[in-house]
Amino acid sequence: MPLILVLLAAGAAWAGWEMLSAHYNREVQKFDLAQLDKMEAASVIFDRHGKELAKVFILNRNPVEWERISPMMVNAIVAIEDNRFFSHKGVDWAGIARAAIANYRSGRINQGASTVTQQLARNTFDLKERTYQRKITEVFLARRIEESFSKQDIMRLYLNRVYFGSGFYGIESAARGYFGKSAADLNAGQAAMLAGLLKSPQALSPWNNHEAATEVRNFGLKRMREMGFLTRAEYRDAVAEPLQVIKRTNPFKTSYAVDLIRQKVIAALGFDRAMNGGFQIHSTLDSRMQRAARDSVRETLARVEAVPGYSHETFAQFSERVKSIEKEIDRGNMAVKMPQPRYLQAAVLAVDSASGAIRAMVGGREFKHSEYNRATQARRPTGTAFTPFVFAAAYEGGVFPGGLVEDACIDNRYVMVGGESGILGEWGVERADNAYEGNIPLREALAKGKNAATVRVGFLAGLDAVGRIAKACGISSALRPFANAFLGSSEASLEELTLAYTVFPNGGMRPERLFLIDRITDASGQVVFQNQTARVPAMSPEAAFQTHRGLEEALHRGTGAISASYGLGDFPAAGKTGTAYNFTDTYFMGYDSSVTCGVWVGFDKPTRIFRGAFGKDLALPIWTQIMNAAAKEFPAVRFNRPDTLQEVEVCRMSGLLATPGCAQAGKNPATGAETETSTIVKEYATEAQIPKIPCDIHGSGIRTFTKEFLESDWPRAQVALDLSRIRPVAVNSPALLGLTDVYGSVQAGGRNDEIPVARAIPVSSTPDTEPTSTAASEPVYDYTAPPPFTITSEPIRASEVGAPGEDNLPVRRAEAVHPPGNTSPEAAPAISAPTPPPIRF
Repeated sequence: MPLILVLLAAGAAWAGWEMLSAHYNREVQKFDLAQLDKMEAASVIFDRHGKELAKVFILNRNPVEWERISPMMVNAIVAIEDNRFFSHKGVDWAGIARAAIANYRSGRINQGASTVTQQLARNTFDLKERTYQRKITEVFLARRIEESFSKQDIMRLYLNRVYFGSGFYGIESAARGYFGKSAADLNAGQAAMLAGLLKSPQALSPWNNHEAATEVRNFGLKRMREMGFLTRAEYRDAVAEPLQVIKRTNPFKTSYAVDLIRQKVIAALGFDRAMNGGFQIHSTLDSRMQRAARDSVRETLARVEAVPGYSHETFAQFSERVKSIEKEIDRGNMAVKMPQPRYLQAAVLAVDSASGAIRAMVGGREFKHSEYNRATQARRPTGTAFTPFVFAAAYEGGVFPGGLVEDACIDNRYVMVGGESGILGEWGVERADNAYEGNIPLREALAKGKNAATVRVGFLAGLDAVGRIAKACGISSALRPFANAFLGSSEASLEELTLAYTVFPNGGMRPERLFLIDRITDASGQVVFQNQTARVPAMSPEAAFQTHRGLEEALHRGTGAISASYGLGDFPAAGKTGTAYNFTDTYFMGYDSSVTCGVWVGFDKPTRIFRGAFGKDLALPIWTQIMNAAAKEFPAVRFNRPDTLQEVEVCRMSGLLATPGCAQAGKNPATGAETETSTIVKEYATEAQIPKIPCDIHGSGIRTFTKEFLESDWPRAQVALDLSRIRPVAVNSPALLGLTDVYGSVQAGGRNDEIPVARAIPVSSTPDTEPTSTAASEPVYDYTAPPPFTITSEPIRASEVGAPGEDNLPVRRAEAVHPPGNTSPEAAPAISAPTPPPIRF
């Protein structure tokens, strides 16, 4: 009877199991096992060389293939999580029995005996309820998975999906996040720590509890030794090695460049697709240049803040004040609020001149302190960094670069920078001992940063022409309709200004826009996005090259000459410092044949940095380091002159064609100053720009306004008088002492200063009265007063008096009055003049 009861019980149990199995087998068929291999994957950002920079994700996961997983990681999982992984069929029945007994005794479910396969099923299909029904479903689903996948596939899927804490999903993200290396390179100790984290990822995190993480690592190493995965020596060495992890960072608080790439990817693909699609984002960034930009900003501004008397809050002071907030951000606490930083900031943008690809971007000194990207979002006065576009507009309008512009003080009422009165300041020269130089060539005015001369060039070109050039070059922000716009009072972003400067190395062309993403590919390598940027014309090649020559001189002999002391490499380059009024914003904008780089230094809220804070001292050192790094990646070559520009020799002092006299040392006839070197300089000009007359300082005479000159293309501003209607005064009869044309009015050079001239002494009107004082040696000449005369107005031919020009112009003629009673024409009115008193010589 007992045997029958046992058999009946066994039969009933078997029938019940079959019924249960049939039920759950039908239930687990509802699960789509294809979902095991479909998991949210982070999109990875690479630099131009294929080096990983960052990720774009909701869940920080980067699935890898079996071959890219360290064998030590697999051994650690087996030793700690599932001893019988390679032998069971998805369920460890002995482990289940052991856990069931423990849970029965405690009255609740405290332990589990889930295998790796069961955990994979639970994590994939969200089987999280702590009930027996959920546990049974998990068992049957694990068996189905084992029947459908190999052990390698199951372990790979498990390691790619499981959560390792601190925001890391999957073994690849965890390995890089904790140790800065790929999952394929993990050693035994690192693998043991990661496997141990799975029981309690947050509590055992090495960033939260380094001691607990070390203990769980050592436990894992012990289990690996017991299972024969490690030798005794390997175990001993691994336990003795200190647990080292990299510094914790917030993956959402990386850098300005990565944040902008993330925004661009979302715009191109959509949020969900970008965050979960596992795309490979190939950026245009160059890691070496990016590192040089970041480091040069930190080092240079730290030196500025260390200058004695610096009165603003420093980066170090602010960082100390917000240290606790930074730690919370690194822990992933996005609820804490960072106060607005008020320390000195900087922005950098380095781009490929031809394509517009961004090679380096710095939007501020610390992204965790402020996400405001000063390279793309901030619009600040461009200062004297804008002046090249004023000169370019003038050159585009036909002005000769070797022509003269007055370098002299100018009434600030014409410009109104910092007020409405006084004299315009000269901060553009970036030196305290500026001296006005009088007339200087336009090219020199640009190179030396002369403010007043620049304003005069702006008046010559016209504000509308300057605005058109600026817009064509890529400065989309509006130009102020006032003369102070010539000196950069208008606001623009560093992105706009850097794009505009690409015109000069590109011979008047520029990229249509700047860009950060070259292409995006999916997991299969298919291109889903490809950047396409065209080139557009901005100015003539001639104007671009002529402006470039001024910028080349500015870098090497003008306001940027100090770059040599900063270690600028020996390669062709050009650039311009920039300082805004009151020293609130400083720039250096420059380029070589391959890379254009812009640097800005200032405060978020316009504030004087300090008096004398020039672009050459704050921005130029940063630019120099970046361009040196760029030259290693993108070698620079010499700039080519357009064939349409002719080389012409001109006199620097007159702006006219050079003569043999310009090459001789001696005294300047105009000023008497000693000149030790030739005044001849080489300029490049179009046929229309080349001067038509020779130097009038070292040449054969004083400049004469001939008809040919006046009808030439001489760059004249709007004049008050039409000189073509003004004729020289012609002398009708010999002057005193027999000289003709004593003032050189018709024939230049007619005066002879070596002829002695007698002194005129007034004498008494009475003939018999002697002069009061006359030296015995002085001759006395009697001069008889002429008869009274009248001035009549009648048309005569100019040829009668020998004057050049048009005929039949009204000229007043002096003639004697007819004696009283004599008949004479009455047509012309007469003006009588009294008889003068006698004069004795």
